Amino acid sequence: MDDERLYWLGFSAFNGIGPKRFALLKNYFGSAKKAWEAKEKELVGIGLDLKIVTNFLKFRSSFDLSSYYLRLCEKKIECYFLDGENYPENLKKIDNPPFVLYVKGVIRPQDELSVAVVGTRKMSGYGGQVTESLVADLVANGLTIVSGLARGIDSTAHKSTLSAGGQTIGVLACGLDRVYPPENEKLVEEICAGHGAVVSEFPLGMEAVPGNFPARNRIISGLSLGTIVIEGAEDSGALITARHAADQGREVFAVPGQITSRNSAGPASLIKMGAKLVWDVNDILEELNISTKRKAQRAKQVLPESPEEESLLSLLKDEGKHLDQLVRESGFDTAKVASIMTMMEIKGKVRNLGNMVYAINK
Repeated sequence: MDDERLYWLGFSAFNGIGPKRFALLKNYFGSAKKAWEAKEKELVGIGLDLKIVTNFLKFRSSFDLSSYYLRLCEKKIECYFLDGENYPENLKKIDNPPFVLYVKGVIRPQDELSVAVVGTRKMSGYGGQVTESLVADLVANGLTIVSGLARGIDSTAHKSTLSAGGQTIGVLACGLDRVYPPENEKLVEEICAGHGAVVSEFPLGMEAVPGNFPARNRIISGLSLGTIVIEGAEDSGALITARHAADQGREVFAVPGQITSRNSAGPASLIKMGAKLVWDVNDILEELNISTKRKAQRAKQVLPESPEEESLLSLLKDEGKHLDQLVRESGFDTAKVASIMTMMEIKGKVRNLGNMVYAINK
């Protein structure tokens, strides 16, 4: 990791510099490094509160950038930077996206076709059945499921995705060296073992304090094309996620419930305000125009990003080929071909058929 990125991490680790302030600092000083090294007078001079500046200077004097990065590496946590190629496109489009997104597991380009499924922690039997059924249908249609790893609807959405063989992204309100709630530790491990990713904008050591949840909710909706609310009172966190989705220009869906249940009040309120009522999965697929988006995504996935990719994709045009055959026909060395094919597999451009035989992902 280059030095400039270390300073991005430093600001991310300080509780007092969010996306807006980081953008202000970076734009004014020209780089995160120069902003990190700025003097008190300079920081106050651009409009930062004196208390924040004082706390930052104290934090900076004792914070070891390299040690923090090594801790991330030891815990197999990746950092997706806002201006990086691997930063999720859906999230990049919202106001004030996290400038560093901490990731365990992998977020794939295909995960742009995703929906958030959220709801109450006090899930009813009806809510559980609806979540399991709807998630299974969404997964069958190739959608990634995003949720907040909370008890109730959120956890059921993640578990149902795994049961259906799909991909899921969990968003935490704490650092990735913690799991909240703690009983979901095994679920997090399963998600990260090839079934998606768990992400957070919060640094290592951050606890899941109440103030973190609204910020986390904006990431849930920001990663998704639309947000589906299944059960929740009118003051529930699920409705905060729905409001974020609406503010971000994303679709909001609500599943109707029993009128005698308090947990039906949230979805009912959303429907009154114009949310799309969900009767079955087709209501979601049609509203999001998923078939058209999928075609556009597939076309985008196979576009080469370098002359080397273009050469290898042209060799795979008609059939799958073994890595050794690609080496012979391309003239590139084995390490180079292996590296490019691995990256194209991660990007969803090719798939490994087994035994190092690759084909274009159609």
